[in-house]
Amino acid sequence: MRKFSIVLLFAVCSIVAVAEELNLFNGKDLTGWDGDTSYWSVKDGCITGQTTLEHPAKHNTFLIWKGEATDFELTCKVKFTTTAESKFGNSGVQFRSVVLDKAEYVVGGLQADLCAGPPYFGILYDERGAGRCVMSVGQKAVFKDVDGKVKVESAGSIGKKEDIMAAIKYTDWNDFRVVAKGSLIQIWVNGVQTVEAVNESTKGPNGTTMALQVHAGKPMMIQFKDIVLKKEK
Repeated sequence: MRKFSIVLLFAVCSIVAVAEELNLFNGKDLTGWDGDTSYWSVKDGCITGQTTLEHPAKHNTFLIWKGEATDFELTCKVKFTTTAESKFGNSGVQFRSVVLDKAEYVVGGLQADLCAGPPYFGILYDERGAGRCVMSVGQKAVFKDVDGKVKVESAGSIGKKEDIMAAIKYTDWNDFRVVAKGSLIQIWVNGVQTVEAVNESTKGPNGTTMALQVHAGKPMMIQFKDIVLKKEK
């Protein structure tokens, strides 16, 4: 009986461990993250990435989480703030990525794309990658290695593009969700699925890095909060 109890206790603890949620942001500072603090800070309780006319980003720059994740579910809230002078806003959540230049905070790999206007909010992109992710909102796709290159095969749709895009708030808070389990990758915005991909390609960059992006270009500001990661073991 005692042996059974120990086994049962171990099983329960294992379930709890698998379901454990990690809060990646403490709401106060950038503890657990690494990036160029001339672009990244905490404002109003949010991780904030911002460029200005006086301080533009020379290249896409990233705030890099110091942990690792491969199979996971990530949820967060995201918001772009634009100005009358610049309606620009381009960001994203990197995952299964690698740090290509630690000194310059350059990251490459898969990205759940974010944009202050259509049509890229919620698509899957391949930052500095091999062309795995040529997708549009509402698309299902399979990425395969064919003759040394990545072939993107359409696998249908998950709904009408117009209906999905209607759920997106381009300059307000959005609930953002990314799921990566095995080869399956899915993205949701405000409870509406935006894309689905099966990544059978072995081409990279492929890694365990997660990061947040500020894009080079016109002045922009992106904010993140309530960042919760559920890692699969």
